[in-house]
Amino acid sequence: MTDQPTVIPVTAAGPYDVVVGHGVLDRLRGLLPAGVQRVAIITPESLEDLLEPFADLLEGLDVVVLQVPDGEEAKNWEVAAACWESLGEEGFTRSDAVVTLGGGATTDLGGFVAATWLRGVAVVHVPTTVLAMVDAAVGGKTGINTPAGKNLVGSFHEPAGVLCDLALLETLPRAEVVAGLGEVVKCGFIADPRILELVEETEPDALTPDSPVLRELVERAIRVKADVVAGDLKETGGVDGHPGREVLNYGHTLAHAIEKATDYSIRHGEAVALGCVYVAELAARAGGLSPELVARHRAAFGRVGLPTTWNGADFDTLLATMRVDKKARGNQLRFVVLEDLARPVVLAGPSEDDLRSAYAAISGGAA
Repeated sequence: MTDQPTVIPVTAAGPYDVVVGHGVLDRLRGLLPAGVQRVAIITPESLEDLLEPFADLLEGLDVVVLQVPDGEEAKNWEVAAACWESLGEEGFTRSDAVVTLGGGATTDLGGFVAATWLRGVAVVHVPTTVLAMVDAAVGGKTGINTPAGKNLVGSFHEPAGVLCDLALLETLPRAEVVAGLGEVVKCGFIADPRILELVEETEPDALTPDSPVLRELVERAIRVKADVVAGDLKETGGVDGHPGREVLNYGHTLAHAIEKATDYSIRHGEAVALGCVYVAELAARAGGLSPELVARHRAAFGRVGLPTTWNGADFDTLLATMRVDKKARGNQLRFVVLEDLARPVVLAGPSEDDLRSAYAAISGGAA
């Protein structure tokens, strides 16, 4: 199925377009900068079946394929270094480009490789998961993991374009589609309540890759991120009390700690759902968020099939990881929380009692 694509402009320092639609891969060439002669495709080994038809889209260019491990296993300095070595062997220059084809981990890694090779070459992202479409591919954040935590080494590097072909989602396991909705529902709470209404109005089983509702959810989540990034690319802060780009980290402080505690065996969107329910509970204790809105967090994430309770690690282990989170300032933890629906603020230095009590609320008392 091919249809008229939606083009969502991201008006950051280096403007670019996010193209969304079904059967729109033929738009790839148009997103590459003029004059590109050589392209490196960074893609996980699991997508090998897509490689030949995808490479055909770049006919006439010198194409090199850099296959990387699947998922978070790709996001380390050894894999990044192997990519740099390959680019060096191929003689990649600043007029060449990287194209990523894969999920969020591939996008993070490939963006980081592009950002650091020759201090920055062009990159076009072709995300193949819901999560990557609405989150990792848009916004210019790149990164790899270290033993201390997730995405602690990285760079801001805006892509030349992002191509979201929803047809690529048709072969995804259902659990991967559901996990991607974690970032979508998050956007409903921080900025676009219509997302929550669509989730509440639609039977979860109807949210399939060919569903017009799923497409609308994806497009709305991308617009939320595009609007935030346009106003605060490098997370320096918003205006009038708004957290700026930091708002996109809603739920992520605990989410990243859970991912590390599980050795990244939990899906990112699942961890984000847990993190969002956690900060809702934290805001209820520290800022007076209404019980109704806390309950709506559990209902919305739970409706699409995401977890809202978890007790897979003791709180002290998670707290130690949260203290080295990128959003921390000195020894002070910072969380994006809600005052009300779509009214985010930063909560700095909450009490340890509130932190533990909120975790007890999602873990059945394992604080």
